[in-house]
Amino acid sequence: MPDPLPADASTLRTLHASCVLVGEAGILIEGPSGAGKSTLAREIVAAGRLTGRFARLVSDDRTRVEARSGRVIARAVGAIAGRIEVRGLGILGTPHEDSAVVRLVLSLSSDEPPRLPDPEETQAPLCGIMVPRLSLRSRAASAPLVLAWLDTQVSTLVTL
Repeated sequence: MPDPLPADASTLRTLHASCVLVGEAGILIEGPSGAGKSTLAREIVAAGRLTGRFARLVSDDRTRVEARSGRVIARAVGAIAGRIEVRGLGILGTPHEDSAVVRLVLSLSSDEPPRLPDPEETQAPLCGIMVPRLSLRSRAASAPLVLAWLDTQVSTLVTL
């Protein structure tokens, strides 16, 4: 059956990014190669589960994003769906979700994030839609911070 809400082809993108789902919130993790995207994805899923939340991988390394009805939807690229890199072990299979509505973008960098970011740094344009963004230091233990952000922000989001 065809999708009743086709994506606008001009907004369809494949990104070098990972995505996880915690509760109903998709979290897109972007950053350069070696920044720790896969590690942070695994840590967020594990921390979410420890706090009793539903948490799963959506995609690792390559994520297809598209605008639909004013929201950004993330999906895995078919050939690597349900697979995640674990340094030193290789590419492993893991339970995953087919898609998620992106509610937060995590931007990993080797630079220390600003203590008080400028307002424009707290939003990321994604497929023509502004999405909240947190800038994080690569390889930092950031999963608790991400879950705390979700606790304070997602309760104010309305899913239409």
